Amino acid sequence: MKRLVLILSLLATPVLAQDSAEAARAAAKALEEASVQLDEAESARDRVRALTRTVQAYEAGLAAMREGLRDAAIRETELSRRLQSQEGEIAQLLGVLSSMGGKAAPAAMLHPQGPVGAARAGMMLASVTPGLTAEAQQLRADLDEVSALRSLQQSAAETLQEGLSGVQQARTELSQAVADRTDLPRRFTEDAVKTAILISSTETLEGFASGLSEIADNEVLTNLPPMGDRKGTLELPVQGEILRRAGETDAAGVARPGIVIATHPRALVAAPTAATVRYSGPLLDYGLVTILEPQPDLLFVFAGLDTVYGRAGEVLPEGSPVGLMGGGDGDNPSPSVDGGGAGRTETLYIEVRQGDVPVDPLTWFASDKG
Repeated sequence: MKRLVLILSLLATPVLAQDSAEAARAAAKALEEASVQLDEAESARDRVRALTRTVQAYEAGLAAMREGLRDAAIRETELSRRLQSQEGEIAQLLGVLSSMGGKAAPAAMLHPQGPVGAARAGMMLASVTPGLTAEAQQLRADLDEVSALRSLQQSAAETLQEGLSGVQQARTELSQAVADRTDLPRRFTEDAVKTAILISSTETLEGFASGLSEIADNEVLTNLPPMGDRKGTLELPVQGEILRRAGETDAAGVARPGIVIATHPRALVAAPTAATVRYSGPLLDYGLVTILEPQPDLLFVFAGLDTVYGRAGEVLPEGSPVGLMGGGDGDNPSPSVDGGGAGRTETLYIEVRQGDVPVDPLTWFASDKG
């Protein structure tokens, strides 16, 4: 983790785009804070919270590294092409500077027009020399920057692989910590038979969601924080990029009322707010689904998970892990220069329902991407 923090600090340099540099600094700080929190965790709930922060910090750090290294690769390519295109000018510049490097011979001080011509030539040379010096300094700076960028990319490649190993270990530990956690409050007990009947009798997410209250036994009231003042400010439950917005058609021509987030493999999905788990498991053609209820008549649906953590009836604290995305553990360690979305091979579908009516999720979640 320390080496990853160091590389992130190196990435936060003026040679990179400001957004990438700021993301790298924030990720480095988050990694350090998560490490301290994990060391101080005592209870099972504290350990789940700390490991969740650790995984999220790793994911943010790896994303910042990929983006920063992508910026570095693009910058190096730009400089290299510019230097190649100026190869002739550079050779001429070096020749002039080389000829000026030693002491001039007496014959070189002579001028066909006599002393006045020599004086004029000297004045012209004096006026040109600062320009040549400035060009030489710029050339030296460009060459040094190319060398630094190449060195940074070479040293970061190994660290990126170490970071991937670190986040995989943190995910494994998180899964175990969730399994060991037994102190979450429960709002109701799920009736497995009623759940199976509901699943088999519905063909749409809308039909399933409208019948969720039927699968609960021994339900009690639970006071959760009010949501009215948080509309439009909730963080997305997973790190990624918006691939499709509400109502946009997919490759098959199907339009859904939710949004689709492209994520890296095994990305962690977390509860954006405290909520009751209304359902967690396979559903229709959505894969593994978790449905959260932060308040009556409001449902957050997360579909396309590979692993789910919460159990129906549990009341999850804000930020609690909900599940993991699919994909192999061997997430591509090599940064791509093709675009910021490279490597995001998994998709999470998010739907928000208010009073049995789907609404645009981005009316609840804040996002400046996509």
